[in-house]
Amino acid sequence: MPSEANGRILSPYQGVGGFKPSGRHAGPPIKRGADFPGNGDKRTLNLKEALVRAGLKDGMTVSTHHHFRNGDFLAEQLFSAAHELGIKNLTWFPSAVFPCHEPLIRFIEAGTIHHIEGSLNGPLGAYASQGKMPGLGVLRSHGSRYRALQDGDLRVDIAVIAAPSCDPFGNMTGATGPSACGVLGFAVADAQYADHVIAVTDNLVPFPCAPWQISGNLVDQVVVAERIGDPTQIVSGTTQITRSPERLRIAELATQFVKAAGVLRDGWSFQAGAGGTSLAFTVFVADEMRRGGIRAGFVRGGSTAVVVKMLEDGLTPVILDGQTFDLDGVSSVRENPGHVMTSPFNSYNYHGKGNIATMLDVAILGATEVDLNFNANVVSHSDGQLLHGIGGWQDALFSKCTILAVPTFRNRVPIIRDQLTTMCGPGELVDVVVTERGIAINPRRQDLMDAVQGSDLPIRSLEELKAGAEALCGGPGRTVSPNGEPVAVVTWVDGTALDTLYKTS
Repeated sequence: MPSEANGRILSPYQGVGGFKPSGRHAGPPIKRGADFPGNGDKRTLNLKEALVRAGLKDGMTVSTHHHFRNGDFLAEQLFSAAHELGIKNLTWFPSAVFPCHEPLIRFIEAGTIHHIEGSLNGPLGAYASQGKMPGLGVLRSHGSRYRALQDGDLRVDIAVIAAPSCDPFGNMTGATGPSACGVLGFAVADAQYADHVIAVTDNLVPFPCAPWQISGNLVDQVVVAERIGDPTQIVSGTTQITRSPERLRIAELATQFVKAAGVLRDGWSFQAGAGGTSLAFTVFVADEMRRGGIRAGFVRGGSTAVVVKMLEDGLTPVILDGQTFDLDGVSSVRENPGHVMTSPFNSYNYHGKGNIATMLDVAILGATEVDLNFNANVVSHSDGQLLHGIGGWQDALFSKCTILAVPTFRNRVPIIRDQLTTMCGPGELVDVVVTERGIAINPRRQDLMDAVQGSDLPIRSLEELKAGAEALCGGPGRTVSPNGEPVAVVTWVDGTALDTLYKTS
Protein backbone atom coordinates (compact mmCIF):
# COMPACT_ATOMS: atom_id res chain seq x y z
CA MET A 1 0.00 0.00 0.00
CA PRO A 2 1.21 3.56 -0.66
CA SER A 3 1.70 5.52 2.58
CA GLU A 4 -0.15 8.50 1.17
CA ALA A 5 -2.48 9.47 -1.66
CA ASN A 6 -2.25 12.91 -3.22
CA GLY A 7 -0.58 14.37 -0.15
CA ARG A 8 -2.90 12.80 2.45
CA ILE A 9 -1.66 10.09 4.83
CA LEU A 10 -3.42 6.75 4.36
CA SER A 11 -4.53 4.74 7.39
CA PRO A 12 -4.40 0.99 6.69
CA TYR A 13 -7.52 -1.16 6.90
CA GLN A 14 -8.06 -2.42 10.46
CA GLY A 15 -10.87 -4.91 9.94
CA VAL A 16 -14.63 -4.47 10.02
CA GLY A 17 -15.36 -2.09 12.88
CA GLY A 18 -11.69 -1.83 13.80
CA PHE A 19 -11.18 1.86 13.03
CA LYS A 20 -12.56 4.18 15.72
CA PRO A 21 -13.21 7.70 14.43
CA SER A 22 -12.70 10.75 16.62
CA GLY A 23 -13.17 14.48 16.38
CA ARG A 24 -16.11 16.43 15.02
CA HIS A 25 -17.90 16.70 11.72
CA ALA A 26 -16.62 19.13 9.12
CA GLY A 27 -18.62 22.04 7.80
CA PRO A 28 -18.58 24.81 5.19
CA PRO A 29 -17.64 28.43 6.00
CA ILE A 30 -20.21 30.57 7.78
CA LYS A 31 -21.94 32.95 5.39
CA ARG A 32 -24.29 35.87 6.01
CA GLY A 33 -27.67 36.17 4.40
CA ALA A 34 -26.93 39.88 4.10
CA ASP A 35 -24.22 39.05 1.55
CA PHE A 36 -26.81 37.65 -0.87
CA PRO A 37 -29.48 39.51 -2.86
CA GLY A 38 -32.38 40.57 -0.67
CA ASN A 39 -34.85 39.49 -3.34
CA GLY A 40 -33.48 35.93 -3.24
CA ASP A 41 -32.32 35.96 -6.86
CA LYS A 42 -28.91 34.26 -6.99
CA ARG A 43 -28.63 33.99 -10.77
CA THR A 44 -25.28 34.42 -12.45
CA LEU A 45 -24.85 34.93 -16.19
CA ASN A 46 -23.08 31.66 -17.01
CA LEU A 47 -20.99 28.87 -15.48
CA LYS A 48 -17.67 30.47 -16.32
CA GLU A 49 -18.67 33.68 -14.53
CA ALA A 50 -19.98 31.64 -11.59
CA LEU A 51 -16.62 29.88 -11.25
CA VAL A 52 -14.84 33.25 -11.23
CA ARG A 53 -17.21 34.57 -8.56
CA ALA A 54 -16.67 31.37 -6.55
CA GLY A 55 -12.93 32.06 -6.55
CA LEU A 56 -11.80 29.00 -8.55
CA LYS A 57 -8.02 28.64 -8.27
CA ASP A 58 -5.32 26.14 -9.19
CA GLY A 59 -5.30 23.00 -7.07
CA MET A 60 -8.88 23.25 -5.81
CA THR A 61 -11.33 20.36 -5.48
CA VAL A 62 -14.55 20.51 -7.48
CA SER A 63 -17.41 18.04 -7.35
CA THR A 64 -20.29 16.85 -9.51
CA HIS A 65 -22.98 14.17 -9.14
CA HIS A 66 -23.97 11.33 -11.45
CA HIS A 67 -27.78 11.19 -11.48
CA PHE A 68 -27.77 11.55 -15.29
CA ARG A 69 -25.43 8.56 -15.42
CA ASN A 70 -24.30 8.19 -19.07
CA GLY A 71 -26.29 11.27 -20.08
CA ASP A 72 -24.37 13.85 -18.05
CA PHE A 73 -23.48 17.07 -19.88
CA LEU A 74 -22.43 19.25 -16.96
CA ALA A 75 -19.00 17.82 -16.08
CA GLU A 76 -17.65 18.64 -19.54
CA GLN A 77 -19.17 22.13 -19.36
CA LEU A 78 -17.52 22.65 -15.96
CA PHE A 79 -14.01 21.68 -17.05
CA SER A 80 -14.31 23.48 -20.38
CA ALA A 81 -14.97 26.67 -18.42
CA ALA A 82 -12.11 25.95 -16.00
CA HIS A 83 -9.77 25.27 -18.94
CA GLU A 84 -10.74 28.56 -20.60
CA LEU A 85 -9.89 30.31 -17.33
CA GLY A 86 -6.42 28.72 -17.39
CA ILE A 87 -6.98 26.79 -14.18
CA LYS A 88 -4.62 23.87 -13.44
CA ASN A 89 -4.35 20.80 -11.20
CA LEU A 90 -7.95 20.47 -10.08
CA THR A 91 -9.12 17.44 -8.13
CA TRP A 92 -12.39 16.13 -9.55
CA PHE A 93 -14.65 14.55 -6.94
CA PRO A 94 -17.59 12.99 -8.82
CA SER A 95 -20.06 10.61 -7.21
CA ALA A 96 -19.48 8.37 -10.27
CA VAL A 97 -18.19 8.53 -13.84
CA PHE A 98 -19.47 6.95 -17.05
CA PRO A 99 -18.31 6.46 -20.66
CA CYS A 100 -19.86 9.84 -21.53
CA HIS A 101 -17.02 11.42 -19.53
CA GLU A 102 -14.33 10.21 -21.97
CA PRO A 103 -13.94 13.78 -23.37
CA LEU A 104 -12.59 14.83 -19.97
CA ILE A 105 -9.37 12.95 -20.71
CA ARG A 106 -8.27 15.96 -22.74
CA PHE A 107 -8.51 18.10 -19.59
CA ILE A 108 -6.26 15.67 -17.71
CA GLU A 109 -3.76 15.85 -20.56
CA ALA A 110 -4.00 19.65 -20.58
CA GLY A 111 -3.31 19.79 -16.84
CA THR A 112 -6.73 21.16 -15.88
CA ILE A 113 -7.56 17.98 -13.94
CA HIS A 114 -4.81 16.47 -11.80
CA HIS A 115 -6.64 13.40 -10.53
CA ILE A 116 -10.07 11.91 -9.83
CA GLU A 117 -11.38 10.78 -6.46
CA GLY A 118 -14.40 8.73 -7.41
CA SER A 119 -15.25 5.70 -9.49
CA LEU A 120 -12.91 5.09 -12.41
CA ASN A 121 -14.37 2.93 -15.15
CA GLY A 122 -14.87 2.82 -18.90
CA PRO A 123 -12.47 5.05 -20.85
CA LEU A 124 -11.37 6.95 -17.75
CA GLY A 125 -10.66 3.69 -15.95
CA ALA A 126 -8.57 2.45 -18.86
CA TYR A 127 -6.71 5.77 -19.00
CA ALA A 128 -5.92 5.71 -15.28
CA SER A 129 -4.90 2.03 -15.44
CA GLN A 130 -2.27 2.93 -18.02
CA GLY A 131 -0.65 5.24 -15.47
CA LYS A 132 -1.47 8.39 -17.39
CA MET A 133 -3.25 10.29 -14.61
CA PRO A 134 -0.78 12.46 -12.64
CA GLY A 135 -2.29 11.70 -9.22
CA LEU A 136 -3.67 8.58 -7.57
CA GLY A 137 -7.30 7.68 -8.01
CA VAL A 138 -9.09 7.22 -4.69
CA LEU A 139 -12.05 4.84 -4.87
CA ARG A 140 -14.83 5.15 -2.31
CA SER A 141 -18.27 3.68 -1.86
CA HIS A 142 -21.29 5.97 -2.05
CA GLY A 143 -21.56 5.93 1.73
CA SER A 144 -17.86 6.57 2.21
CA ARG A 145 -18.00 9.51 -0.18
CA TYR A 146 -20.59 11.13 2.07
CA ARG A 147 -18.57 10.14 5.13
CA ALA A 148 -15.38 11.59 3.64
CA LEU A 149 -17.02 15.00 3.29
CA GLN A 150 -18.66 14.76 6.70
CA ASP A 151 -15.43 13.66 8.43
CA GLY A 152 -13.24 16.15 6.60
CA ASP A 153 -11.11 13.62 4.72
CA LEU A 154 -11.16 16.14 1.91
CA ARG A 155 -12.85 19.48 1.37
CA VAL A 156 -14.79 20.40 -1.74
CA ASP A 157 -14.09 23.99 -2.68
CA ILE A 158 -16.81 24.24 -5.31
CA ALA A 159 -19.71 21.87 -5.91
CA VAL A 160 -21.53 22.12 -9.23
CA ILE A 161 -24.97 20.50 -9.06
CA ALA A 162 -27.09 19.67 -12.10
CA ALA A 163 -30.63 20.71 -11.12
CA PRO A 164 -33.42 19.60 -13.50
CA SER A 165 -35.72 22.20 -11.91
CA CYS A 166 -34.51 25.13 -9.83
CA ASP A 167 -35.81 28.51 -8.69
CA PRO A 168 -33.68 31.68 -8.56
CA PHE A 169 -33.04 31.12 -4.82
CA GLY A 170 -31.52 27.68 -5.50
CA ASN A 171 -34.26 25.33 -4.28
CA MET A 172 -34.02 22.35 -6.64
CA THR A 173 -35.50 18.99 -7.54
CA GLY A 174 -34.69 16.18 -9.95
CA ALA A 175 -38.33 15.14 -10.25
CA THR A 176 -39.54 17.72 -12.78
CA GLY A 177 -38.38 19.56 -15.87
CA PRO A 178 -37.36 18.50 -19.39
CA SER A 179 -34.19 16.92 -17.96
CA ALA A 180 -35.85 15.27 -14.95
CA CYS A 181 -33.59 12.51 -13.58
CA GLY A 182 -35.60 11.49 -10.51
CA VAL A 183 -33.78 12.05 -7.22
CA LEU A 184 -30.71 14.10 -6.29
CA GLY A 185 -29.61 12.03 -3.28
CA PHE A 186 -25.93 11.90 -4.19
CA ALA A 187 -25.68 15.69 -4.45
CA VAL A 188 -26.91 16.23 -0.89
CA ALA A 189 -23.47 15.88 0.73
CA ASP A 190 -21.94 18.29 -1.79
CA ALA A 191 -24.63 20.89 -1.07
CA GLN A 192 -24.15 20.49 2.69
CA TYR A 193 -20.36 20.45 2.92
CA ALA A 194 -18.86 22.29 -0.07
CA ASP A 195 -17.45 25.77 0.54
CA HIS A 196 -19.33 27.12 -2.47
CA VAL A 197 -22.34 25.59 -4.25
CA ILE A 198 -23.41 26.37 -7.82
CA ALA A 199 -26.74 25.02 -9.08
CA VAL A 200 -26.96 24.71 -12.87
CA THR A 201 -30.41 24.25 -14.38
CA ASP A 202 -32.08 24.12 -17.77
CA ASN A 203 -35.51 24.66 -16.20
CA LEU A 204 -35.72 27.81 -14.09
CA VAL A 205 -39.05 27.94 -12.26
CA PRO A 206 -40.62 30.68 -10.13
CA PHE A 207 -39.94 30.65 -6.40
CA PRO A 208 -40.66 28.34 -4.67
CA CYS A 209 -39.58 25.18 -6.47
CA ALA A 210 -41.74 22.97 -4.29
CA PRO A 211 -41.35 20.34 -3.08
CA TRP A 212 -37.60 20.73 -3.29
CA GLN A 213 -35.07 17.97 -2.77
CA ILE A 214 -32.17 20.30 -1.93
CA SER A 215 -32.71 23.59 -0.17
CA GLY A 216 -31.69 26.86 -1.77
CA ASN A 217 -30.22 27.98 1.54
CA LEU A 218 -27.28 25.69 0.73
CA VAL A 219 -26.74 27.30 -2.69
CA ASP A 220 -24.53 30.30 -3.47
CA GLN A 221 -25.25 30.81 -7.18
CA VAL A 222 -27.75 29.68 -9.81
CA VAL A 223 -26.80 29.36 -13.48
CA VAL A 224 -29.27 28.76 -16.31
CA ALA A 225 -27.78 26.59 -19.08
CA GLU A 226 -29.14 25.37 -22.38
CA ARG A 227 -29.07 21.70 -21.32
CA ILE A 228 -27.60 19.83 -18.36
CA GLY A 229 -28.20 16.20 -19.30
CA ASP A 230 -30.06 13.55 -21.26
CA PRO A 231 -32.32 11.51 -18.96
CA THR A 232 -32.86 8.84 -21.62
CA GLN A 233 -29.25 7.79 -20.95
CA ILE A 234 -29.97 7.00 -17.29
CA VAL A 235 -30.67 3.46 -18.48
CA SER A 236 -27.22 2.07 -19.27
CA GLY A 237 -26.01 -1.41 -20.06
CA THR A 238 -25.74 -2.23 -16.36
CA THR A 239 -29.32 -1.21 -15.58
CA GLN A 240 -31.17 -3.55 -17.94
CA ILE A 241 -32.59 -6.95 -17.05
CA THR A 242 -30.38 -9.75 -18.30
CA ARG A 243 -31.51 -11.98 -21.18
CA SER A 244 -28.77 -14.54 -20.57
CA PRO A 245 -30.25 -17.96 -19.66
CA GLU A 246 -27.27 -18.54 -17.38
CA ARG A 247 -27.80 -15.30 -15.46
CA LEU A 248 -31.55 -15.79 -15.35
CA ARG A 249 -30.89 -19.12 -13.65
CA ILE A 250 -28.68 -17.35 -11.10
CA ALA A 251 -31.49 -14.88 -10.36
CA GLU A 252 -34.00 -17.71 -10.04
CA LEU A 253 -31.74 -19.69 -7.68
CA ALA A 254 -31.25 -16.58 -5.53
CA THR A 255 -35.04 -16.18 -5.34
CA GLN A 256 -35.51 -19.82 -4.37
CA PHE A 257 -32.79 -19.46 -1.73
CA VAL A 258 -34.42 -16.50 0.07
CA LYS A 259 -37.72 -18.39 -0.06
CA ALA A 260 -36.27 -21.66 1.30
CA ALA A 261 -34.28 -19.84 3.99
CA GLY A 262 -37.41 -18.15 5.31
CA VAL A 263 -36.08 -14.67 4.52
CA LEU A 264 -38.88 -13.99 2.02
CA ARG A 265 -41.70 -13.29 4.43
CA ASP A 266 -44.26 -10.62 5.19
CA GLY A 267 -42.57 -7.34 6.12
CA TRP A 268 -39.18 -8.24 4.66
CA SER A 269 -36.93 -5.69 2.97
CA PHE A 270 -34.38 -5.97 0.20
CA GLN A 271 -32.05 -4.05 -2.08
CA ALA A 272 -31.11 -5.28 -5.53
CA GLY A 273 -28.22 -3.69 -7.37
CA ALA A 274 -28.23 -2.15 -10.83
CA GLY A 275 -26.84 -5.19 -12.64
CA GLY A 276 -28.92 -7.30 -15.01
CA THR A 277 -28.92 -10.36 -12.74
CA SER A 278 -29.98 -8.33 -9.71
CA LEU A 279 -32.80 -6.77 -11.71
CA ALA A 280 -33.96 -10.22 -12.82
CA PHE A 281 -33.98 -11.28 -9.16
CA THR A 282 -36.37 -8.41 -8.45
CA VAL A 283 -38.73 -9.68 -11.18
CA PHE A 284 -38.68 -13.24 -9.84
CA VAL A 285 -39.06 -12.26 -6.20
CA ALA A 286 -41.98 -9.95 -7.02
CA ASP A 287 -43.74 -12.88 -8.70
CA GLU A 288 -43.13 -15.01 -5.59
CA MET A 289 -44.57 -12.26 -3.42
CA ARG A 290 -47.70 -12.05 -5.56
CA ARG A 291 -48.19 -15.79 -5.40
CA GLY A 292 -47.64 -15.93 -1.65
CA GLY A 293 -49.54 -12.78 -0.71
CA ILE A 294 -46.35 -11.32 0.77
CA ARG A 295 -45.86 -7.59 1.27
CA ALA A 296 -42.48 -5.99 1.89
CA GLY A 297 -41.88 -3.48 4.67
CA PHE A 298 -39.81 -1.35 2.27
CA VAL A 299 -37.64 -1.71 -0.82
CA ARG A 300 -34.35 0.12 -1.08
CA GLY A 301 -33.51 1.61 -4.48
CA GLY A 302 -32.06 2.64 -7.02
CA SER A 303 -35.46 2.50 -8.52
CA THR A 304 -36.42 0.72 -11.72
CA ALA A 305 -39.65 -0.03 -13.56
CA VAL A 306 -39.79 -3.40 -11.77
CA VAL A 307 -39.56 -1.84 -8.31
CA VAL A 308 -42.04 0.88 -9.31
CA LYS A 309 -44.50 -1.86 -10.36
CA MET A 310 -44.10 -3.43 -6.90
CA LEU A 311 -45.05 -0.09 -5.33
CA GLU A 312 -48.01 0.40 -7.65
CA ASP A 313 -49.24 -3.16 -7.06
CA GLY A 314 -49.08 -2.77 -3.29
CA LEU A 315 -46.20 -5.22 -2.80
CA THR A 316 -44.35 -2.52 -0.87
CA PRO A 317 -45.63 0.66 0.77
CA VAL A 318 -42.48 2.63 0.04
CA ILE A 319 -39.38 2.81 -2.15
CA LEU A 320 -36.39 4.44 -0.47
CA ASP A 321 -34.58 5.72 -3.54
CA GLY A 322 -30.99 6.93 -3.68
CA GLN A 323 -30.76 7.12 -7.48
CA THR A 324 -33.23 6.60 -10.27
CA PHE A 325 -32.30 4.03 -12.91
CA ASP A 326 -34.96 4.54 -15.58
CA LEU A 327 -37.72 6.88 -16.73
CA ASP A 328 -40.43 4.87 -14.98
CA GLY A 329 -38.59 5.63 -11.78
CA VAL A 330 -38.43 9.32 -12.68
CA SER A 331 -42.20 9.46 -13.20
CA SER A 332 -42.80 7.58 -9.97
CA VAL A 333 -40.65 9.99 -7.92
CA ARG A 334 -42.73 12.84 -9.29
CA GLU A 335 -46.16 11.25 -8.89
CA ASN A 336 -46.14 8.72 -6.05
CA PRO A 337 -45.77 9.92 -2.43
CA GLY A 338 -44.58 6.43 -1.47
CA HIS A 339 -41.49 6.93 -3.64
CA VAL A 340 -39.12 8.73 -1.27
CA MET A 341 -35.69 10.22 -1.96
CA THR A 342 -32.88 9.17 0.35
CA SER A 343 -29.23 10.16 0.41
CA PRO A 344 -26.14 8.21 1.50
CA PHE A 345 -26.48 9.99 4.86
CA ASN A 346 -29.47 7.83 5.82
CA SER A 347 -28.78 4.87 3.57
CA TYR A 348 -25.09 4.13 3.98
CA ASN A 349 -23.11 6.54 6.17
CA TYR A 350 -20.86 4.35 8.32
CA HIS A 351 -19.99 7.20 10.69
CA GLY A 352 -23.59 8.13 11.36
CA LYS A 353 -26.09 7.14 14.04
CA GLY A 354 -27.16 4.03 12.14
CA ASN A 355 -28.12 3.53 8.50
CA ILE A 356 -30.70 1.79 6.34
CA ALA A 357 -28.21 -0.75 4.95
CA THR A 358 -28.04 -2.59 8.26
CA MET A 359 -31.85 -2.78 8.37
CA LEU A 360 -32.10 -4.65 5.06
CA ASP A 361 -33.01 -8.32 5.22
CA VAL A 362 -31.35 -9.04 1.86
CA ALA A 363 -28.96 -7.29 -0.50
CA ILE A 364 -28.41 -8.85 -3.93
CA LEU A 365 -25.08 -7.71 -5.35
CA GLY A 366 -22.64 -8.60 -8.12
CA ALA A 367 -18.88 -9.15 -8.10
CA THR A 368 -16.06 -9.60 -10.58
CA GLU A 369 -14.10 -12.03 -8.37
CA VAL A 370 -14.66 -14.01 -5.17
CA ASP A 371 -11.97 -15.90 -3.27
CA LEU A 372 -12.33 -19.04 -1.19
CA ASN A 373 -12.78 -16.96 1.97
CA PHE A 374 -15.76 -15.10 0.41
CA ASN A 375 -13.73 -11.89 -0.01
CA ALA A 376 -14.80 -10.10 -3.18
CA ASN A 377 -13.73 -7.64 -5.87
CA VAL A 378 -15.97 -5.26 -7.84
CA VAL A 379 -13.57 -2.76 -9.43
CA SER A 380 -11.37 -4.92 -11.69
CA HIS A 381 -11.13 -8.29 -13.40
CA SER A 382 -8.06 -10.54 -13.33
CA ASP A 383 -6.25 -8.20 -15.75
CA GLY A 384 -6.18 -5.55 -13.01
CA GLN A 385 -7.73 -2.80 -15.13
CA LEU A 386 -10.12 -0.37 -13.46
CA LEU A 387 -13.49 -1.54 -14.68
CA HIS A 388 -16.28 -0.54 -12.28
CA GLY A 389 -16.99 1.87 -9.47
CA ILE A 390 -17.66 0.61 -5.96
CA GLY A 391 -21.03 2.38 -5.84
CA GLY A 392 -23.11 1.27 -2.88
CA TRP A 393 -21.69 -2.26 -3.00
CA GLN A 394 -19.49 -2.02 0.11
CA ASP A 395 -22.24 -0.27 2.04
CA ALA A 396 -24.88 -2.89 1.26
CA LEU A 397 -22.61 -5.66 2.58
CA PHE A 398 -23.93 -4.79 6.03
CA SER A 399 -27.39 -6.19 5.26
CA LYS A 400 -28.62 -9.14 7.33
CA CYS A 401 -28.10 -11.48 4.36
CA THR A 402 -25.72 -10.38 1.61
CA ILE A 403 -25.93 -12.47 -1.56
CA LEU A 404 -23.43 -12.24 -4.41
CA ALA A 405 -25.20 -13.37 -7.58
CA VAL A 406 -22.37 -14.20 -10.02
CA PRO A 407 -21.51 -16.57 -12.88
CA THR A 408 -18.74 -19.09 -12.24
CA PHE A 409 -16.74 -17.65 -15.14
CA ARG A 410 -16.71 -14.74 -17.58
CA ASN A 411 -15.02 -14.95 -20.97
CA ARG A 412 -13.67 -18.35 -19.94
CA VAL A 413 -11.94 -16.87 -16.88
CA PRO A 414 -13.17 -18.34 -13.55
CA ILE A 415 -14.28 -15.71 -11.07
CA ILE A 416 -13.78 -17.87 -7.96
CA ARG A 417 -10.08 -17.65 -7.20
CA ASP A 418 -7.50 -18.49 -4.56
CA GLN A 419 -6.50 -14.83 -4.42
CA LEU A 420 -8.29 -11.68 -5.55
CA THR A 421 -6.79 -9.26 -8.02
CA THR A 422 -8.24 -6.40 -5.95
CA MET A 423 -9.74 -6.61 -2.48
CA CYS A 424 -12.96 -4.58 -2.15
CA GLY A 425 -15.00 -6.30 0.55
CA PRO A 426 -14.23 -8.68 3.44
CA GLY A 427 -15.67 -12.18 3.29
CA GLU A 428 -17.07 -11.99 6.81
CA LEU A 429 -19.79 -9.72 5.38
CA VAL A 430 -20.64 -11.97 2.39
CA ASP A 431 -23.20 -14.59 3.41
CA VAL A 432 -24.06 -16.43 0.19
CA VAL A 433 -22.62 -16.81 -3.31
CA VAL A 434 -25.19 -17.89 -5.91
CA THR A 435 -23.95 -19.13 -9.29
CA GLU A 436 -25.56 -20.97 -12.19
CA ARG A 437 -23.89 -24.17 -10.95
CA GLY A 438 -24.79 -23.99 -7.30
CA ILE A 439 -25.07 -22.00 -4.08
CA ALA A 440 -22.27 -21.58 -1.54
CA ILE A 441 -23.13 -20.49 2.00
CA ASN A 442 -20.47 -18.86 4.16
CA PRO A 443 -19.59 -21.29 7.00
CA ARG A 444 -20.08 -18.36 9.39
CA ARG A 445 -23.81 -18.56 8.62
CA GLN A 446 -24.76 -21.88 10.15
CA ASP A 447 -28.27 -20.48 10.60
CA LEU A 448 -28.70 -20.21 6.83
CA MET A 449 -27.27 -23.69 6.31
CA ASP A 450 -29.74 -25.09 8.82
CA ALA A 451 -32.63 -23.18 7.24
CA VAL A 452 -32.13 -24.71 3.77
CA GLN A 453 -31.19 -28.19 4.96
CA GLY A 454 -33.43 -30.72 3.27
CA SER A 455 -34.34 -28.40 0.40
CA ASP A 456 -33.64 -29.33 -3.22
CA LEU A 457 -31.33 -26.35 -3.68
CA PRO A 458 -27.89 -27.19 -5.18
CA ILE A 459 -25.78 -26.31 -2.13
CA ARG A 460 -22.05 -26.51 -2.88
CA SER A 461 -18.80 -25.26 -1.38
CA LEU A 462 -16.80 -22.51 -3.07
CA GLU A 463 -14.05 -25.06 -3.61
CA GLU A 464 -16.44 -27.27 -5.58
CA LEU A 465 -17.68 -24.36 -7.67
CA LYS A 466 -14.10 -23.23 -8.34
CA ALA A 467 -13.00 -26.73 -9.40
CA GLY A 468 -15.98 -27.08 -11.74
CA ALA A 469 -15.26 -23.76 -13.43
CA GLU A 470 -11.57 -24.55 -13.85
CA ALA A 471 -12.40 -27.94 -15.34
CA LEU A 472 -14.38 -26.15 -18.03
CA CYS A 473 -12.05 -23.19 -18.57
CA GLY A 474 -8.66 -24.81 -18.16
CA GLY A 475 -7.29 -22.86 -15.23
CA PRO A 476 -7.72 -19.84 -13.01
CA GLY A 477 -6.34 -17.21 -15.40
CA ARG A 478 -3.33 -15.01 -14.79
CA THR A 479 -2.77 -13.02 -11.62
CA VAL A 480 -1.54 -9.44 -11.75
CA SER A 481 1.79 -8.95 -10.01
CA PRO A 482 1.70 -5.87 -7.73
CA ASN A 483 5.19 -4.72 -8.64
CA GLY A 484 4.41 -1.73 -10.82
CA GLU A 485 3.34 1.85 -10.37
CA PRO A 486 0.22 2.39 -8.20
CA VAL A 487 -2.63 4.14 -10.02
CA ALA A 488 -5.49 3.99 -7.50
CA VAL A 489 -6.33 3.08 -3.92
CA VAL A 490 -9.45 1.24 -2.79
CA THR A 491 -10.76 2.52 0.53
CA TRP A 492 -13.10 0.84 3.00
CA VAL A 493 -16.33 2.44 4.26
CA ASP A 494 -14.53 3.96 7.26
CA GLY A 495 -11.92 5.70 5.08
CA THR A 496 -9.05 3.28 5.72
CA ALA A 497 -7.02 1.97 2.78
CA LEU A 498 -7.97 -1.55 1.69
CA ASP A 499 -5.96 -2.29 -1.48
CA THR A 500 -4.04 -0.80 -4.38
CA LEU A 501 -4.45 -1.02 -8.15
CA TYR A 502 -1.33 -0.89 -10.31
CA LYS A 503 -0.44 0.24 -13.80
CA THR A 504 -1.45 -2.42 -16.32
CA SER A 505 0.45 -1.35 -19.41
